Amino acid sequence: MMKWMSRILLCIALFLLVGVDAKSAKSKPNVVLFFVDDLGWNNLGYRNPDLFETPNIDQLAQDGTDFQQAYSASPTCSPSRSTLVTGKHPARLKLVRHIPSGKHPDFDEWDRTDAEFHLLEQDPAQFPSRNWLPLEETTYAEALKKEGYYSLFVGKWHLGHEPYHPVKNGFDRQIGTSNRGHPKGYYPPYTPFKEIFPEETERYLTDKLTDETVGFIEDYDKEQPFMISLWYYGVHTPNTGRKDLVPRFEGRKGLEGKRAQYAAQVMAVDESIGRVRAALKARGIDKNTVIIFTSDQGSLYEWAPYRGGKRVDTLCEGGARVPFIVSWPGVAKAGVQNDSIIQTTDIFPTLVELAGGDPAEYKDLDGTSLLATIKNNSVLERGKPVYGYRAYQDLYVSAREGDWKLLGHRSGKLWLYNVEEDREEKNDLAEKNPEKVQELVSKLKAWEKEMGVEQYSGVQ
Repeated sequence: MMKWMSRILLCIALFLLVGVDAKSAKSKPNVVLFFVDDLGWNNLGYRNPDLFETPNIDQLAQDGTDFQQAYSASPTCSPSRSTLVTGKHPARLKLVRHIPSGKHPDFDEWDRTDAEFHLLEQDPAQFPSRNWLPLEETTYAEALKKEGYYSLFVGKWHLGHEPYHPVKNGFDRQIGTSNRGHPKGYYPPYTPFKEIFPEETERYLTDKLTDETVGFIEDYDKEQPFMISLWYYGVHTPNTGRKDLVPRFEGRKGLEGKRAQYAAQVMAVDESIGRVRAALKARGIDKNTVIIFTSDQGSLYEWAPYRGGKRVDTLCEGGARVPFIVSWPGVAKAGVQNDSIIQTTDIFPTLVELAGGDPAEYKDLDGTSLLATIKNNSVLERGKPVYGYRAYQDLYVSAREGDWKLLGHRSGKLWLYNVEEDREEKNDLAEKNPEKVQELVSKLKAWEKEMGVEQYSGVQ
């Protein structure tokens, strides 16, 4: 009798345990991360309504918390992606430039290589930069898998060729991924060898990626939360807008030349975000889904009020400051602007914590979880600067702390700006504020040593 009672009690305990686990899995939020390529801070309708139309992103900002001072850790294709998935700064990862294409002598026509590093002739530091994200690095897909998540990757990867693709880095499935840093065109064939969607004959690329994402949401039937990483190829060059959208922008003052095509690309991304959100709502899961929207760097073009862009003065605000919106119904404050100084390094620890994990389990994270900041709409007290870093030109590093921003050059030249009073970064205050310069230089040198890049420093 006692033996049967023990078995019954054990079965009840197991049933309750399984029930708790299932309930816990269902209560965890789904996550959708929209990551746009080359979308500047001011390339949105609610910030620049005369030039851009983004009603869905505008609504997302109304539904969530809109971070005003968000930065890319390295405003460059591959480095920005490496920090997004690992929470580590590209300087620490030694991935400080975009991964080259087949035009580089070490790469074949399929953008593959056996060389782990490459050099860039015009780089003053001759910094060897990685050609792929090492598999030893833990990605957010791997971290979330431990918390019971299924991870889908859609779109542009640009962190290495096939052995280093998303499915080799913890993602359960990938769609529309190639080795390319940008498409050949936004209408088929999208890539030279039709590596992605080879059967497609007419669909605009942004819409095709959206079709696949919406289809995944409609058909998803697993008893576990999901994370979707929709990393757009748009709005990268070639600046080819969707044909039906381009006439809406042609002729507008400020959209001369390719800028009208660019604005149409932005609107296509906006429509995509609206379609994905509609699919979540149709499934009845929008209230339990976190949406994060951001960009890898600023636009190819310079847009007021900020100085710089993708290729010129890239660590200035126009190249480094990016949109960053978090929507989480019932958790994130809705319709508010947050002035915390944040960085894309913060996404990894934030995802881990919101999924129920502990970011402290992961070594050498350079980001900070934003979970409390999101929940309370509080100002994040980081206690140290955020740093931008890249290896192309003389200007290579930035340090932002409070209202101050230091820009450092390999040649030793230093610029200092109060970026809240001087949004256009026109007034260099370095000579008038030598103590502030020295304070930030000291912190910068210590940071470069921590990252293991002091031998390439210009601030000796």
